[in-house]
This record gives sequence, structure tokens and C-alpha cells, in this order.
Amino acid sequence: MSSLGWLGILRLGLVQSSLGAIVVLTTSTLNRVMVVELALPALVPGVLVALHHALQMLRPRFGYGSDVGGRRTPWIVGGMATLALGGFLAALATAWAATSPGPGLALATLAFAMIGIGVGAAGTSLLVLLAKQVTPERRAPAATIVWVMMIAGFVVTAGLAGHFLDPYSPGRLVMVTGTVACIAFAISLVAVWGVERDLEAGTGNGAGHAARLPFREALAQVWSEAEARRFTIFVFVSMLAYSAQDLILEPFAGLVFGLTPGESTTLSAIQNSGVLLGMVLVGVTAGWRRDRRAGSLRAWTIGGCVASGVALLALAAAGYVGPAWPLRPSVFLLGVANGAFSVAAIGSMMALVGAGRASREGVRMGLWGASQAIAFAAGGVIGTAAVDLMRLLLGSPLAAYAFVFALEGLAFFWAARLATRVGAMEMREGAPQLLPPPRLAAESSTR
Repeated sequence: MSSLGWLGILRLGLVQSSLGAIVVLTTSTLNRVMVVELALPALVPGVLVALHHALQMLRPRFGYGSDVGGRRTPWIVGGMATLALGGFLAALATAWAATSPGPGLALATLAFAMIGIGVGAAGTSLLVLLAKQVTPERRAPAATIVWVMMIAGFVVTAGLAGHFLDPYSPGRLVMVTGTVACIAFAISLVAVWGVERDLEAGTGNGAGHAARLPFREALAQVWSEAEARRFTIFVFVSMLAYSAQDLILEPFAGLVFGLTPGESTTLSAIQNSGVLLGMVLVGVTAGWRRDRRAGSLRAWTIGGCVASGVALLALAAAGYVGPAWPLRPSVFLLGVANGAFSVAAIGSMMALVGAGRASREGVRMGLWGASQAIAFAAGGVIGTAAVDLMRLLLGSPLAAYAFVFALEGLAFFWAARLATRVGAMEMREGAPQLLPPPRLAAESSTR
């Protein structure tokens, strides 16, 4: 059977980089322009980003479409085209809103809907293509490569766009965003060109087409699979715990430890450095350990969740200790644990996507992607709302943050417990298998 080599994995990683390049401009740069330069309420970009996340619920439908068609490339290209156009229209809408807020925000709503649809369609099919065409021993390194390349897309685009956006003007915003969108789409097109055709030529046949059941029936089939259900629940719980910390860590550092805005931003960079290290650590060690590959990924997933829970409990205690607590090392270790569990879970997802009925890989991957998107959309809201509520009830910012961090830590322990029930037969036999149908429990992930 033909499979993707390292060059093929890097080529598909370029698609993820391109996807990240467009998304980072729309969710961070345009967010800032709306709030600062246009003086709009922060709720406006918040709702638009939430719309982008909400439309990720369509991922199972996009996966079903690629299952029925039997090819993933058209969905990747179509999704990236939609994303690129949506990103450009979002910048145009933001510039327009400076003079005509009503029409500008109406166009922004359409643009962010296109962004959500594009990310869902391209991202789901890209992961399925990777999962089906990467050999088991390369899944962990492949997951690491693709996600590190996505983060690199964030970093490079933010740096270059920031340089060319100064001095700011609406026209410059549209030009820079449009240029990024065009380059990203062109890179994606070149990256996927001929990949699926070459793989099909190597196997002597094309991808199997899904039985043409209605989408609802296909989704019900996948949900009836115990392993798919378990993984879905695991993804939701772990990513809810992961995302709930995002919006409260820097305010916690400022209110409880007295860090300045610059120092708290540096703290976020320290955490992201840890995430990268955790990802690389899993990619190297799980790829090197060719024996018991599935078990290695499973162990990293469980261990990463447990370590994330311990790190959050440590942060809950940190405020009570005060300035003597090593805050920066604690946040760095939290990042390492987060990166390790997330990339291991993505590797497990790639292994498990074929566990179950044939030609349902797209629906399965889409279900897990939708679970992650819902968790991300809910996590930020739940985390910040919980802090506000606890401050009201307990009358102390320190106690409020400690309580919420502790809850997030317990959620990670729960996720670790769920992960122990995922992939048991895969670990024993070295290939994804469908477990006999016991109870719910479950997970997988990606950012």
C-alpha cells in the first residue's frame, strides 16, 4: 500500500500553515482593529469569532461529502478557497465598518461564516487524508509536524503582517490581508496538487466511496460505534479544560501576582513555548518507539492530561503562596503538558479514524472536529463566567481564580480517565479496531 513519505507530510503541513495564516489575521488582527481603531464593543468581534467556531459543527457533513465522493483534495481546495475569500471579505468589511457600521458588520457576518465553513471543510479532509495515508509509526511525528507548521503560520504571518500594517490605514489592512489570503491559497493549491492521484496510482485503485446513505444515517452509524463515542466525549472534556484556561491566565497573573500587561504577555509566550516543546517531545519519542506505537500515544495522552491537571492545581495554590511561587516555570510546565496531550490525542485520532465501518472516515473525523470546536467555543465563555461568578460569591479574586483553576484541573483528570478507555484493542494489536459496544466515555483533539 502506498503511503505518504516525509516530503508528502511536509507538503500537507503547508496547507495547515496556510490555514493558520489566514485565521490568525481574522481572529486577532481584525479583532484588535474593531475594538481599538473602530471603538466597537468587544462583544462584536467576540460574536463573529463565536460564529466561526459554531459553524465547525458542520464538520461531520463536510466529512460525509468527502466520504461519498471518495476524494479529499477537492474539499481541501474548496475549503481553502472559501477561507481565503472569507478572510479578504472580513478585512474589507472591517474597513467598510469605519464609515458605514451597519453594512460593514453585515458583510463581516457573512465573511466570518465563510471562514468557519472554509476551516471546517479544509481541515477535516486534510486530517482524514493524513490519517489514511500515513503509516502507524509516523502518525505522532506527522501530527507534530503539521501542528508545529500551523503555529509557524501564526507566528510568521503575525510578524510580517504587523510590519506591513504600520502605519495603519483601512486600505493597508485590506491589501495586507488580501495578499496573505492569495499567497496562502496558492501555497495550498501547490501543496495538494497531485498528492492524492499519486497515492491512488501507488495502490492501484482510488479511495473507496461511502455507501450512499443519507447523512443522518451515516452519522448515526458512526455514533453507534463505541470507540467513536468514547473519543468524541474525551475530545470535548479535554478541550473544554484546555480552552477554559486561555482567557483567564493573563488576568490571573495581573490581578493576583501584579504582573504588567507586558509581563503577562511574556507569560503567554512562555506557555506557548512549552506547548511547542511538548509537541516535539511526543513527536520524537512516539515516532522513535516503533514497538507498541499505539500504546505509546495512549500513554502520552493520559500522562499529558494528568500533568495538565497537576499543573492547574499548582496554579490554584500559587496565589496563596504569593510572589515566592515560581510562576513562570509553572506556566511553562503547563504548556509542555498541554502540548504533549494535544499532539498525542491528534496522533491517536489519526489512528482511530479508520476504526469502524469502512468509508466513514470523514464523518468520524468531522464528529471529533465538531466536538473540539464546540468545546473551544464554550471553554472561553465558561472559564471567564466562572471567574466572575466566583468573585461575586467568594468576594476575592484570588479565591475565584484558585477555584476555577482547580475545576479545570479536575476536568483534565476526568479526561485522563476517559482516555484510559480509548483504543484498548489498538494498543494490544497495533492497529485500530472497533471495541465491543460498552458505555460512553471518550476523546480526541487539535488548535
